[in-house]
Amino acid sequence: MSEQHDADLALAAFEERRHELSIFMKGIEGWFSSHPKLTGGSTPTVHSVKSRIKDSGHLREKIVRKQVGGDPITAENLFTRVTDLAGVRVLHLYQEQARVIHNAIIDKVEKQRDWVFNEAPKAYTWDPEAQGFFTDMGLEVHVKDSFYTSVHYLVRPRTDSPHCCEIQVRTLFEEIWGEVDHTLNYPNPTDNVACREQLRVLTKVVGAGSRLVDAIFRTAASTSAR
Repeated sequence: MSEQHDADLALAAFEERRHELSIFMKGIEGWFSSHPKLTGGSTPTVHSVKSRIKDSGHLREKIVRKQVGGDPITAENLFTRVTDLAGVRVLHLYQEQARVIHNAIIDKVEKQRDWVFNEAPKAYTWDPEAQGFFTDMGLEVHVKDSFYTSVHYLVRPRTDSPHCCEIQVRTLFEEIWGEVDHTLNYPNPTDNVACREQLRVLTKVVGAGSRLVDAIFRTAASTSAR
């Protein structure tokens, strides 16, 4: 009963702050969607942006899992322990555009000082070539056995704010893989061996597609520069 009561209190704390958290998240989404340098031109850097507040049912499952594992999430530590209650996903066409988006975010934090980082930005990938690209951008790189690829930023409006929003930046190809994987493996991983193997194949297809798109735009850029 105590575990159930603690979970209820944590969820109540989340619901109490949901509105303000949503306002912060929508502000971030709007900033990307309307940024003239990211959305202007014949080939905008940002293809599309979407946002979401964490589902209460999934949050409850996470809280219960942590309690069973002896690492409880409570109403007091919820907003420091769970940093993806709000999320904004920024999609772009090819890899080099991630650098432009990254620089815009850094400018927003370090020069405009409208956001603060909750922690250093991180890149997740399985691809050695992508590792080198992200390292060159100055990102902390983590290799994911799950074949997940994305850049993550955790931002707050100020250091003492309980409101944190996770910004995910990835290509459209990586988004396809992520959506399929999320459908099959979240919140519980699939035990279907065939599906797991097919996801591995999809990873290779996505990787090849991403490289081809990068090559297409590099060719277009070199041709127009002549």
